[in-house]
Amino acid sequence: MSGTSSPGPAPDALELAALLCSRVCHDLISPVGAIVNGLEVLDDDPKPEDREFALDLIRKSAKTASARLQFCRLAFGAAGSAGAQIDLGDAQSMARGQIEDGKTSITWNLPRILLPKNRVKLLLNMMVIAQQTIPRGGTISVDPIGEGETMSFRVAANGLNARIPQNIADMLSSDRSSADAHAVQPYYTRLLAQSCGLTVTLAAEGEAIVVTAA
Repeated sequence: MSGTSSPGPAPDALELAALLCSRVCHDLISPVGAIVNGLEVLDDDPKPEDREFALDLIRKSAKTASARLQFCRLAFGAAGSAGAQIDLGDAQSMARGQIEDGKTSITWNLPRILLPKNRVKLLLNMMVIAQQTIPRGGTISVDPIGEGETMSFRVAANGLNARIPQNIADMLSSDRSSADAHAVQPYYTRLLAQSCGLTVTLAAEGEAIVVTAA
Protein backbone atom coordinates (compact mmCIF):
# COMPACT_ATOMS: atom_id res chain seq x y z
CA MET A 1 0.00 0.00 0.00
CA SER A 2 1.41 3.40 -0.99
CA GLY A 3 2.27 5.85 1.77
CA THR A 4 1.47 8.82 -0.46
CA SER A 5 -1.88 10.40 0.30
CA SER A 6 -4.12 11.85 -2.40
CA PRO A 7 -4.49 15.62 -2.54
CA GLY A 8 -7.52 16.96 -0.74
CA PRO A 9 -10.21 19.28 -2.10
CA ALA A 10 -9.16 22.67 -3.43
CA PRO A 11 -9.19 25.31 -0.67
CA ASP A 12 -12.02 27.83 -0.54
CA ALA A 13 -11.28 31.57 -0.56
CA LEU A 14 -10.81 31.83 3.21
CA GLU A 15 -8.51 28.82 3.39
CA LEU A 16 -6.50 30.03 0.40
CA ALA A 17 -5.98 33.41 2.10
CA ALA A 18 -4.92 31.70 5.33
CA LEU A 19 -2.49 29.38 3.53
CA LEU A 20 -0.88 32.28 1.64
CA CYS A 21 -0.49 34.19 4.92
CA SER A 22 1.16 31.11 6.44
CA ARG A 23 3.51 30.93 3.45
CA VAL A 24 4.54 34.58 3.92
CA CYS A 25 5.10 34.03 7.66
CA HIS A 26 7.24 30.97 6.85
CA ASP A 27 9.41 33.08 4.53
CA LEU A 28 9.86 35.83 7.14
CA ILE A 29 10.33 33.88 10.36
CA SER A 30 14.01 33.08 9.76
CA PRO A 31 15.37 36.62 9.17
CA VAL A 32 13.11 38.13 11.85
CA GLY A 33 14.25 35.47 14.31
CA ALA A 34 17.88 36.28 13.49
CA ILE A 35 17.24 39.96 14.22
CA VAL A 36 15.79 39.03 17.62
CA ASN A 37 18.84 36.86 18.36
CA GLY A 38 21.18 39.70 17.45
CA LEU A 39 19.32 42.11 19.73
CA GLU A 40 19.52 39.62 22.58
CA VAL A 41 23.29 39.48 22.15
CA LEU A 42 23.45 43.27 22.34
CA ASP A 43 21.29 43.27 25.48
CA ASP A 44 23.86 41.05 27.21
CA ASP A 45 26.52 43.80 27.03
CA PRO A 46 28.85 41.71 24.85
CA LYS A 47 32.54 42.02 24.10
CA PRO A 48 33.37 44.38 21.19
CA GLU A 49 33.86 41.50 18.75
CA ASP A 50 30.54 39.90 19.77
CA ARG A 51 28.81 43.26 19.46
CA GLU A 52 30.10 43.70 15.91
CA PHE A 53 28.96 40.17 15.03
CA ALA A 54 25.49 40.90 16.41
CA LEU A 55 25.23 44.19 14.51
CA ASP A 56 26.31 42.51 11.28
CA LEU A 57 23.71 39.77 11.81
CA ILE A 58 21.00 42.37 12.41
CA ARG A 59 21.98 44.35 9.28
CA LYS A 60 21.99 41.31 7.01
CA SER A 61 18.80 39.86 8.46
CA ALA A 62 16.94 43.18 8.24
CA LYS A 63 17.97 43.48 4.58
CA THR A 64 16.78 39.93 3.90
CA ALA A 65 13.47 40.51 5.69
CA SER A 66 12.86 43.73 3.74
CA ALA A 67 13.60 42.04 0.40
CA ARG A 68 11.28 39.13 1.22
CA LEU A 69 8.48 41.47 2.32
CA GLN A 70 8.71 43.45 -0.91
CA PHE A 71 8.73 40.27 -2.98
CA CYS A 72 5.81 38.71 -1.10
CA ARG A 73 3.78 41.92 -1.37
CA LEU A 74 4.03 41.73 -5.16
CA ALA A 75 3.99 37.94 -5.66
CA PHE A 76 1.18 37.14 -3.22
CA GLY A 77 -0.44 40.48 -2.31
CA ALA A 78 -2.84 42.91 -3.95
CA ALA A 79 -0.04 45.10 -5.40
CA GLY A 80 -2.30 47.90 -6.57
CA SER A 81 -5.91 48.25 -7.61
CA ALA A 82 -7.81 46.02 -10.03
CA GLY A 83 -6.48 46.51 -13.54
CA ALA A 84 -3.18 47.93 -12.29
CA GLN A 85 0.01 47.46 -14.28
CA ILE A 86 3.48 46.76 -12.90
CA ASP A 87 6.88 47.67 -14.30
CA LEU A 88 8.91 44.58 -15.17
CA GLY A 89 12.00 46.49 -14.05
CA ASP A 90 10.56 46.65 -10.52
CA ALA A 91 9.72 42.96 -10.71
CA GLN A 92 13.31 42.20 -11.70
CA SER A 93 14.69 44.10 -8.69
CA MET A 94 12.36 42.28 -6.30
CA ALA A 95 13.14 38.89 -7.85
CA ARG A 96 16.88 39.47 -7.48
CA GLY A 97 16.44 40.54 -3.85
CA GLN A 98 14.46 37.39 -3.07
CA ILE A 99 16.27 34.73 -5.10
CA GLU A 100 19.87 35.75 -5.76
CA ASP A 101 22.44 34.73 -3.18
CA GLY A 102 25.81 33.04 -3.15
CA LYS A 103 24.32 29.95 -4.83
CA THR A 104 21.69 31.19 -7.27
CA SER A 105 21.80 33.89 -9.95
CA ILE A 106 19.22 35.25 -12.41
CA THR A 107 19.63 35.92 -16.13
CA TRP A 108 16.83 38.37 -16.96
CA ASN A 109 15.98 38.68 -20.67
CA LEU A 110 12.70 40.59 -20.43
CA PRO A 111 12.15 44.14 -21.69
CA ARG A 112 11.32 46.91 -19.24
CA ILE A 113 7.62 47.40 -19.93
CA LEU A 114 4.37 47.63 -17.98
CA LEU A 115 2.30 44.45 -17.76
CA PRO A 116 -1.02 43.64 -16.06
CA LYS A 117 -0.31 42.87 -12.43
CA ASN A 118 -1.53 39.25 -12.55
CA ARG A 119 0.96 38.47 -15.34
CA VAL A 120 3.79 39.90 -13.24
CA LYS A 121 2.60 38.01 -10.16
CA LEU A 122 2.50 34.86 -12.30
CA LEU A 123 6.08 35.45 -13.45
CA LEU A 124 7.39 35.87 -9.89
CA ASN A 125 5.62 32.73 -8.74
CA MET A 126 7.04 30.81 -11.69
CA MET A 127 10.50 31.93 -10.56
CA VAL A 128 9.82 30.63 -7.03
CA ILE A 129 8.93 27.25 -8.54
CA ALA A 130 12.05 27.27 -10.70
CA GLN A 131 14.20 28.00 -7.64
CA GLN A 132 12.75 24.95 -5.88
CA THR A 133 13.95 22.68 -8.72
CA ILE A 134 17.62 23.57 -8.04
CA PRO A 135 18.03 23.09 -4.25
CA ARG A 136 21.83 23.29 -4.55
CA GLY A 137 21.71 26.52 -6.55
CA GLY A 138 22.39 27.42 -10.15
CA THR A 139 21.07 29.85 -12.76
CA ILE A 140 17.49 30.88 -13.45
CA SER A 141 16.96 32.31 -16.95
CA VAL A 142 13.82 34.33 -17.67
CA ASP A 143 12.69 34.79 -21.29
CA PRO A 144 9.58 36.24 -22.94
CA ILE A 145 7.06 34.36 -25.04
CA GLY A 146 5.38 36.86 -27.35
CA GLU A 147 5.36 40.58 -26.67
CA GLY A 148 3.28 43.43 -25.31
CA GLU A 149 0.49 43.03 -22.76
CA THR A 150 -0.13 39.43 -23.81
CA MET A 151 3.49 38.41 -23.15
CA SER A 152 3.95 35.13 -21.31
CA PHE A 153 7.10 33.56 -19.94
CA ARG A 154 9.64 30.76 -20.02
CA VAL A 155 11.71 30.29 -16.85
CA ALA A 156 14.56 27.77 -17.06
CA ALA A 157 16.55 26.52 -14.06
CA ASN A 158 20.00 24.99 -14.51
CA GLY A 159 21.89 23.57 -11.57
CA LEU A 160 23.50 20.51 -10.02
CA ASN A 161 20.95 17.74 -9.44
CA ALA A 162 18.08 19.78 -10.87
CA ARG A 163 14.83 17.84 -10.48
CA ILE A 164 11.07 18.21 -10.64
CA PRO A 165 9.48 18.02 -7.17
CA GLN A 166 6.46 15.76 -7.64
CA ASN A 167 4.25 17.68 -5.24
CA ILE A 168 4.78 20.88 -7.25
CA ALA A 169 4.02 19.16 -10.54
CA ASP A 170 0.83 17.74 -9.01
CA MET A 171 -0.33 21.13 -7.72
CA LEU A 172 0.22 22.75 -11.12
CA SER A 173 -1.86 20.16 -12.93
CA SER A 174 -4.54 19.11 -10.43
CA ASP A 175 -7.84 20.71 -9.43
CA ARG A 176 -7.18 19.52 -5.90
CA SER A 177 -4.69 20.78 -3.34
CA SER A 178 -2.97 19.68 -0.15
CA ALA A 179 -3.83 22.00 2.72
CA ASP A 180 -0.41 23.24 3.77
CA ALA A 181 1.61 26.42 3.28
CA HIS A 182 4.19 24.75 1.01
CA ALA A 183 1.71 23.28 -1.47
CA VAL A 184 -0.35 26.45 -1.75
CA GLN A 185 2.29 28.37 -3.74
CA PRO A 186 2.21 26.21 -6.92
CA TYR A 187 -1.56 25.94 -6.56
CA TYR A 188 -1.77 29.76 -6.42
CA THR A 189 0.52 29.92 -9.47
CA ARG A 190 -1.98 27.83 -11.42
CA LEU A 191 -4.82 30.14 -10.35
CA LEU A 192 -2.83 33.16 -11.54
CA ALA A 193 -2.18 31.48 -14.89
CA GLN A 194 -5.88 30.70 -15.29
CA SER A 195 -6.75 34.34 -14.59
CA CYS A 196 -4.45 35.28 -17.50
CA GLY A 197 -5.89 32.62 -19.82
CA LEU A 198 -2.66 30.62 -19.61
CA THR A 199 -1.51 27.17 -18.48
CA VAL A 200 1.67 26.57 -16.49
CA THR A 201 3.76 23.49 -17.24
CA LEU A 202 6.85 22.12 -15.51
CA ALA A 203 9.11 19.84 -17.55
CA ALA A 204 12.70 18.71 -18.00
CA GLU A 205 14.43 19.95 -21.15
CA GLY A 206 17.88 18.40 -21.35
CA GLU A 207 19.66 19.31 -18.11
CA ALA A 208 17.31 22.20 -17.37
CA ILE A 209 13.97 22.26 -15.60
CA VAL A 210 11.63 24.66 -17.41
CA VAL A 211 8.52 26.41 -16.16
CA THR A 212 6.41 27.70 -19.04
CA ALA A 213 3.23 29.77 -19.14
CA ALA A 214 1.50 29.66 -22.52
